[in-house]
Amino acid sequence: MKKLVEAYSPEDFRKRGHDLIDELANHLENTLQNKNNKTIHWNQPKDEHIFWKEFLNNGDKKNLFNTIIAHSIHVHTPKYIGHQVTPTLPITALSALVSASLNNGMAVYEMGVAASAIERIVTDYLCTKVGFTTASNGILTSGGTLANLTALLTARKAKVATNVWTEGNTNSLGIIVSEEAHYCVDRAARIMGLGDAGIIKIPSTPNFNMNIELLEEYYKKAKDKGIEIFAIVGSAPSTSTGIFDDLEAIATFSKQKNIWFHVDGAHGGAAIFSKTYKYTVKGVEKADSIVIDGHKMMMMPALTTALLFKDGNTSHATFSQKADYLLEESKEEDWYNIAKRTFECTKTMASIHWYTILKTYGEEIFDEYVTTLYDLGQQFAEMVTATPNLEIAIQPASNIVCFRYISPKLSEKETNTLNEKIRQTLLEKEEFYIVQTKLKGKHYLRVTIMNPFTTKAHLQQLLERVLQEVN
Repeated sequence: MKKLVEAYSPEDFRKRGHDLIDELANHLENTLQNKNNKTIHWNQPKDEHIFWKEFLNNGDKKNLFNTIIAHSIHVHTPKYIGHQVTPTLPITALSALVSASLNNGMAVYEMGVAASAIERIVTDYLCTKVGFTTASNGILTSGGTLANLTALLTARKAKVATNVWTEGNTNSLGIIVSEEAHYCVDRAARIMGLGDAGIIKIPSTPNFNMNIELLEEYYKKAKDKGIEIFAIVGSAPSTSTGIFDDLEAIATFSKQKNIWFHVDGAHGGAAIFSKTYKYTVKGVEKADSIVIDGHKMMMMPALTTALLFKDGNTSHATFSQKADYLLEESKEEDWYNIAKRTFECTKTMASIHWYTILKTYGEEIFDEYVTTLYDLGQQFAEMVTATPNLEIAIQPASNIVCFRYISPKLSEKETNTLNEKIRQTLLEKEEFYIVQTKLKGKHYLRVTIMNPFTTKAHLQQLLERVLQEVN
């Protein structure tokens, strides 16, 4: 027991905790001010693997945490403008510590008394912000991928005549989605057994959103093949371009066909808080379900995602099974036994992140965050357009901007190769972190401005670095 007593020592925890908070506070100060001008630790996978294998055997355990920090990407740095991962609010690092320390699993009410009640308050609040009625409610899940899958399972349960849960697939089923939708929607459909034929991908317009004019044609083609369409998914926005589908038009179509309308608002759903950019999700209140990630545009640690249902009763029928030792039959809406409505049984106390931010700062902070980043997206696009030999793929609708270097001297293939090389070189130099995407065969550098302390000066430096790699 000696080792266990030592490991559970409150005093040891207190000392390590104070030391770590100091370390993280220093890291936060250094990264927000970009003092060491470094955003990412770049290393080849095999070399990084060797390093950590060696560290496990011979590294100084007193340096464990600061070594992990040094070898990790620094998302609080203003020059981190890559993936859609937010620089977390410092206070949510503390709520994450509370969750990890208490470790309330939340499979059933008595395992997460406080967190379950808080989850209901948070999801009801979000439903109100979306514009749903009092009949709505929601749940929190571990990420948008799981939330989108859960929404589609609910859609199938609500709209398909046969009970797939008990009888299995007895006919061909399908969903409609834009070709620009996030890959997790395609993955969810395949997990559900829909296959290639059951994923009806609508071509995008030149603006990279779903071509609404093709909906009727593609719907009829699928029906003629014997495929029962039960859902349509709108992107708010697409991950690659940050462009929003026409949610109002999709809502009208879904109503005409009596199919489920789901909105993947993992990234842009938070625009419901922005007085300036709320228009981007116009029509979301007409959806049957919507996903909003807390760890993207709401400054929370990964993973926490809200899945909201216009009719809360639909979510109670998604997973119909008995687990007598856990889930008792109930005649009332036992919202507090969350495992009945999620894939997860045990899950983290994610609700306390949302609640902590609301209680501490109010919803105004979400408006400030979204509006600041979307404004920066517009400003960066203007800067790119004003720079010779650079072009944007599309005028941005959010904080995602795709651009590339072009030259009349280069073929399309050479242009693609050059832009790939630019991105890789920037990565290896470790100052900026951006990503890349392919749109209609063209290779683009992709920037997602996630840090509200990123400035036009930082963005100008990025453009200078891009041009330096060419010259």
